[in-house]
Amino acid sequence: VFEGGEISMFYDSMIAKLIVHGSDRDDAIRRMRDALNAFVIRGISSNIPFQAALLQHPQFCSGNFNTGFIAEHYPEGFDASMVPHDDPGLLASVATFCRLRYIHRAVKTSGQMPGYGRQVPQDWVVLLGGKQYPVHSQPIQGGKLITCGDQTYEILSAWTFGNPLFTGSINGEPICMQVERRGLSYQIVHFGLHVEPKVMTPRAAGLLALMPEKLPPDMSRFLLSPMPGLLREVAVHVGQEVKAGEKLAVIEAMKMENVLKAEQDGKVKNILATAGSSLAVDEMILEFE
Repeated sequence: VFEGGEISMFYDSMIAKLIVHGSDRDDAIRRMRDALNAFVIRGISSNIPFQAALLQHPQFCSGNFNTGFIAEHYPEGFDASMVPHDDPGLLASVATFCRLRYIHRAVKTSGQMPGYGRQVPQDWVVLLGGKQYPVHSQPIQGGKLITCGDQTYEILSAWTFGNPLFTGSINGEPICMQVERRGLSYQIVHFGLHVEPKVMTPRAAGLLALMPEKLPPDMSRFLLSPMPGLLREVAVHVGQEVKAGEKLAVIEAMKMENVLKAEQDGKVKNILATAGSSLAVDEMILEFE
């Protein structure tokens, strides 16, 4: 492949297989979770977050699952940002650790004007999942001692910027997750969860809470392609009244035809894609009045 090149829908999307073994089922699942936490892939989407979340699900871990598992537990589809995590304070603490490492590196930059040294605060607020987590940090040998709520995390790590794998120990237990800086945010990937906590001073967090919320654009009037594929058929025309459940279009992907149906009654206002065209994820196909 090359930058700017187009990958055909007939390209085999499997890039790797993960095979683990352990003393029993629980041990094998644990090993597979650890391996997925350390699997770094960028530039394309993959099903690794779903696999990692699946390996955390109690029903899967118990062996009590069947082919209806996805329809039962993910009826609206899988969203990596909504994967439950049993310790959000740990994620907030790791984000704080990374933020402080970035600041301390910036403070040591040579050639700075004298008299403008920065005092690095110890108190921070982490915005994560719509909540604020006040944290307090203290330096210790090889890392930080970070308090979040009533929990304390002793984080020891030699992590540096440019390395997407954050490894080390937290409270004596080995840890591996993926961390990348994105402005004030730090994208963290752990056990299938994708989050971007923001680490801010208490003053900045207080001011941010007063800012009006920017709502995403309303796309409910459009039929969007749920996957990349070939648009085989547009089954409606402009001005047509459609009923909920009526066929709207057919997309071919991975040698399978996927029928897109109306979720509610409506009237077709415009057709934005023609049969035979290649579609990307979330590309608009139809517009309703």
